[in-house]
Amino acid sequence: MSITAVHLAEAVAEPLRTGRQVARARFPARPTAISWPATERSLAELCLQLTAAPFRLDKRNSEQIRGNGVALLLDWLGEHPGASWQQRWLASGADAAGGSWRQLTTAWLQQRGQHAEWRQAAVTGALMTAISADVVRPSLDWLVDGASGKGALVRHLTRARDPEGFTQLRAVCSAAPVSPANIRLTLHRTAEILAAKGGTLADITVGDALELLDTEAAARAKVTGGSAVFYRMLHQMGIFGEQSPETVRQARTIGQRTPAELIDRYQLSCGPVRDLLVEYLRERQPALDYASLDSLAHYLGKRFWQDLERHHPGIDSLRLPRDVADAWKQRLQTKTTMVKGGDGRTAQVTAPRINYRECLTPVRALYLDLAHWAVEDPGRWAHWVAPSPVGEEEINRKKAKRQRKSRMDARTRERLPVLPVLLRSLEQRRSDTDVLLNVARQAGPGQTFTSCGQTFVRSVVPHAAAGKVWVDDPATGKRRDLRLEEDFAFWAWAVVEVLRGTGIRIEELLELSHHSLVQYRLPSTGEFVPLLQIAPSKTDTERLLVVSPELADVLATIIARIRRGSAAVPLVSALDRHERVWSAPLPLLFQRRYGTENRAIPAGGVGALLTEALAHTGLLDADGQPLRFVPHDFRRVFITDALMNGLPPHIAQIIAGHSDINVTLGYKAVYPDEAIQTHLAFLARRRALRPSEEYRVPTDEEWQEFLGHFERRKVAAGTCGRAFNTPCIHEHACVRCSMLWPDPEQRPRLLEIRDNLIDRIAEAEREGWLGEVDGLKISLAGANDKLSQLDRRTNTTVDLGLPSIGNHSRSQLTAEL
Repeated sequence: MSITAVHLAEAVAEPLRTGRQVARARFPARPTAISWPATERSLAELCLQLTAAPFRLDKRNSEQIRGNGVALLLDWLGEHPGASWQQRWLASGADAAGGSWRQLTTAWLQQRGQHAEWRQAAVTGALMTAISADVVRPSLDWLVDGASGKGALVRHLTRARDPEGFTQLRAVCSAAPVSPANIRLTLHRTAEILAAKGGTLADITVGDALELLDTEAAARAKVTGGSAVFYRMLHQMGIFGEQSPETVRQARTIGQRTPAELIDRYQLSCGPVRDLLVEYLRERQPALDYASLDSLAHYLGKRFWQDLERHHPGIDSLRLPRDVADAWKQRLQTKTTMVKGGDGRTAQVTAPRINYRECLTPVRALYLDLAHWAVEDPGRWAHWVAPSPVGEEEINRKKAKRQRKSRMDARTRERLPVLPVLLRSLEQRRSDTDVLLNVARQAGPGQTFTSCGQTFVRSVVPHAAAGKVWVDDPATGKRRDLRLEEDFAFWAWAVVEVLRGTGIRIEELLELSHHSLVQYRLPSTGEFVPLLQIAPSKTDTERLLVVSPELADVLATIIARIRRGSAAVPLVSALDRHERVWSAPLPLLFQRRYGTENRAIPAGGVGALLTEALAHTGLLDADGQPLRFVPHDFRRVFITDALMNGLPPHIAQIIAGHSDINVTLGYKAVYPDEAIQTHLAFLARRRALRPSEEYRVPTDEEWQEFLGHFERRKVAAGTCGRAFNTPCIHEHACVRCSMLWPDPEQRPRLLEIRDNLIDRIAEAEREGWLGEVDGLKISLAGANDKLSQLDRRTNTTVDLGLPSIGNHSRSQLTAEL
């Protein structure tokens, strides 16, 4: 059977691109009925039904007005063609008129000479009665358009259709708890579904709820709030069943696509090649996880064949001419990105594609697999066999790996020194936003208050969402949400503290739960050691990390925040962005409050938190652009710092969760001063192994010169580590020299030097002394490096005393010479 004949229907099917489309396909709504028993009743049967319980009112006057309204409504509908009341309702044009349907009945009453305000109100009330009696079923568009009053529709359906169901729904909302506004919205939305679809609350399906929310989104400029609450309350009632998604987000998540859907995202023109790629993915699918399958479809469908079709229309064979293959590989080496300039404008620029060879490898694998499979099943694969446009030498990644190692080391060396600055900034911003939020909450609307050296005015927002704290900033003229700022500041601090204290991956961070905190009792002392259990992620191996006191304080602060005074951590589900599946509800530590529900912080949310945090530090990279951290930077910094401070590599491997120690060593960035110190230690060991006959007693001149060298090592900022009998390479510009060992007591002097250099750079730039600027910037970088060394050094010092100079010291000098 040829590949082109397989799943032909999938080839012409329109792919589902959005979460809403996927959700509506997975959970179809109940179809709109054409006819049902209640709408087919005769006029006499209907009049008898609508004048009896539960429609009859207790008050005689109200019941009389209602009866007149029912009679007028039935007379008006009776004048339109149709075999049922629903057909007459549609023929009247009222359903299509939406919120303007009352104009039709008003004109009809005026034609009969019976127009009066009370009669129009009675007809409106009678329509609610007809809807609750399931005589007519207006469309969702008519209901969402506001053609029915919220309170009236709920009251009528509660009394006549499903009193027990609405009572139970109110009880579930009250126990949640849910705000009164969201309770009203939930009841009204439920009533709209019953009005349009018929039945009771027990008949509502997931598709009905999604259809209503989609109708609202299409009819209104903005989505009405409370949609998540509405869905969650119906789910908690047990209406949807245990196997249904727990939230709207889960229902609308685009889960794992089939191979056909993965390829059809790219709308390939050549049907045979499209079918080949789909079948190839099906063949590879059992051996791959979903993330790898998705990546393979991206490379083959988008980077390879879609690019060929765009530049060579009509191409239909894998046998590529040499010029076509070369042009494709040339295009693949670059990509177009958007870059923001100094003026704030964005522009398109062409940049090299770093993962160029990673795009070539799947294409070469495709050609080789087809050639191999053709031997086993020639009827299925043989006619697709062709020479590979990618040679073996083109996918050699040794040089690319070295370049990547160099880039990562440079990135780590740039970020490790500024980590203390980032931590101080995060802690200060967390404290400031918390104080500011508490002061703002005590101020009344329109009241001016001052906090953290800034003056604000509490905004007057009558319809603000619950929990929002809006203030107007007179300095900028902008309105700020202080609760959101405090929330961002806290979680940015929490993310950075946990990442830099553990070195875990971003996936492992987001999977940390309350259950991850465990204890271990030492057999020798009986002492409890707190441990952090890291769930299996990349290497499918779990591990345990010792929790330091600082990290324990951070985790305790996080747990206290998400509990919000409750006894337990809320249970939330998280989406695995790689496998596209939702986890079971867990007490995750990294969860935030979104409106009326708690949600797990996604990986993209962590990136937004880091970007927001770095924007307030003012840190710049080597190009003068705002410094950017990604979560994996903290992992590299953690491993580099640990190995530099003497942690054995094999222990660092276990902590990092690497299966190969070479990967751990690859994470470590090599510093120039570290290489120098290592080389000096090597020379010392080599001299210690020399034969004794090579040693001689130095002369008095040599001895005095040697002593003079050590006497001259003391400089203003610390101690010079320059080896004996070596010249000063920086011409005594000590602040630039990597051999300077700064003295902690000279920190004020270094700060003074740094501030003086900053002022001199500003003066040189102002006066146009460009030749002076470069040298001053080198000195400034050296001063900052010395301050960073002092920050990394421990405060504990050991006094070894001063050595005495005697015959034994002279023999040591003999060994040196």
